Amino acid sequence: MHNSPFELLNSHISVSPEVFERLKLYHNTLIKWQEKINLVSKDTLSDVWQRHFLDSLQLINFIEDKNKIIVDLGSGAGFPGMALAIAGYKNIHLLESDSRKVAFLREVARITETKISIHNCRIENNPVADVDIFISRACASLEKLFSLIEKSVTHETTCLFHKGKNYSIENENALLHYRYDMNVTPSVVDSHGVVLKIANIRRV
Repeated sequence: MHNSPFELLNSHISVSPEVFERLKLYHNTLIKWQEKINLVSKDTLSDVWQRHFLDSLQLINFIEDKNKIIVDLGSGAGFPGMALAIAGYKNIHLLESDSRKVAFLREVARITETKISIHNCRIENNPVADVDIFISRACASLEKLFSLIEKSVTHETTCLFHKGKNYSIENENALLHYRYDMNVTPSVVDSHGVVLKIANIRRV
């Protein structure tokens, strides 16, 4: 059992004390705003450091270059994109259509002094060109995600998607319309969860 959130995070990834202080500001803002708008599922609030922060930050293990152009699809409360930006990723864009959640994200960016681009738009209206990596967590099915980003995808684009235990069913459905290369890595947070690394997406 980890005694503190700092130890929890550092048991899987490397987080400096300075970054952790900013993550705490994010955490405190989330708890405060959660009373007004539903940002995360209520049953995850008691375990928010593991269920949201660590779950998001495990993507550090997949993205070595902190200058890649990264787009977070349907960012919601900012997981995983905001957490990665606080951890030092330089070119992160959050796409979120709910203006109240956008207000929350802008407040987190302000309080944590994080350089990040926040777009109040739907995923299919993605304004970001030359995306290196798409990330998404608890947003939509694989097939739906592919259909929303297919105009923005090139053979250079990678996707890192958090998925739950039903990912194999989503994969079967997506393969009816798309071809792609996929690596599956077990989540460090959830025994049923995975991180899917997907490349070479093309419509059948």
